[in-house]
Order: sequence, then structure tokens, then C-alpha cells
Amino acid sequence: MAVVEWKRDDTVAVVKMVNGENRFNPVFNKEFLQVFDQIEEDKAVTSVVIVSSDLKTWSQGIDLIWMQGRIAEQDLQAIRDFLYGLNDIFKRILLFPMPVICAINGHAVAGGAILSLACDFRFMKADKGFFFFSEVDVGIPFIPGMMAFCRKAIPEYKFEEMMYTGKRYGAPEMETHHVVMKACPNEEALMAEAMAFARSFNKKRGVFGEMKRRMHKHIIEIIDKEDREYIEPLKIIYGD
Repeated sequence: MAVVEWKRDDTVAVVKMVNGENRFNPVFNKEFLQVFDQIEEDKAVTSVVIVSSDLKTWSQGIDLIWMQGRIAEQDLQAIRDFLYGLNDIFKRILLFPMPVICAINGHAVAGGAILSLACDFRFMKADKGFFFFSEVDVGIPFIPGMMAFCRKAIPEYKFEEMMYTGKRYGAPEMETHHVVMKACPNEEALMAEAMAFARSFNKKRGVFGEMKRRMHKHIIEIIDKEDREYIEPLKIIYGD
């Protein structure tokens, strides 16, 4: 059973995460990248919208049960491979040669919130769902690449507050600080706004992709050069 699906709605590729809490593990990584490869092959697509099939949760981030199982089995290489695979997803979105728009229709937590920040634009449902970083509470600090693309979408003062406190935020506050383009009153309005915005794009892939490569060059360099220092020794889980 698939955990990520997509269909084309006119010129918009609608990517749907269909596994409940939509947690990241090796299966998610593989299917997500496959979907984006398929979308890029479809020359009729000019933009992408990412949404969840679960009206409560957009994504809860890393599959901690899977990770804890690998730790228990001392299969540390599996964790390293997974983290590099997650970075592959972030880089794929950052450099994708067309707009990637996030329709946050439920909780966006930890890695799920970070995934939304890798996208170019965000819309969020206001009647249900919170946006927050739980890393400070679960003991998994951000690695440099994650910090870099969070900073592209969140003002520094707000990012510090979110990162250090783990506070939950609704769509209106995220709109106030320009983390999301618009706080939409409900699911119907969210999808209408996100899809209308997506349909407004009809840019040439070559120039759009090149602009994103130039815009995000420093982020890619941080992911490729600095993250390894933390992933290889697995300096990602901290207790007391």
C-alpha cells in the first residue's frame, strides 16, 4: 500500500501523503522521491501542491518508533542512510524546477514542519492544526541543513522562539510572521487557495530551476558539507 500518491489536476500535480500521521522512514523517503521523479517526467505539470489525506495531521515528522527499533538493534547504518535520504527529499524540493506549494491541512510537527519549510510557498488551515518544532522536547536537535532551510522561511527572531520553546502555533500567527502566505478558514478554502495559486504559475522549468539553484546554493552546500559531521557519528539524540 502506497504512503505517497499523486495525480494531475490540469497543470497541477497534487501530491497526497496517505499514511495517517505521515511519518518519515525509509519507505516514505523512497516513495516521495519516486513521486517527484514521475511528476518531473510529466511535461504538462507546471506546479506541485502537497497535502495530507488525514484531516487532523499533515505530517508528524520522523518515525521515532522505526528509529528506536534500529537503535535497539544497533543498526546505526540504517539510521544514517535514512537521514541522508531525508536530506535528499529536502534538496529535491529546494531545487525542483517548478513551484512546490504546501497545503498544511493538519498538524505539521517537527520534521513535518521542516518539510513544509523546504517548499516554496505555504498555506495553512486555521480551524484545526498546529505548527511547531518538538525537537527540544524529544531530544533531537536540528542539524545545520535543517536550520538553513528553516531560516529561508521563518524570520530569525521567530525561528529562535519556535526552536527553543517548542510552542504550538496556529495558522493566523504563522501568517502574521509570513511563515505561511495565508491562513485559510477551513479545508475547502485551503485547497481552493492553494490550487488557485498553483494554477497561476506557468513558468519555464529551465529558468525556474536555475533561479532556485542560485537562490538556495548556500543551503545545499551546508547540507552536503556540514550535516555529515552530525549524521556519521549520529550526534542527533540527546538526553539529560
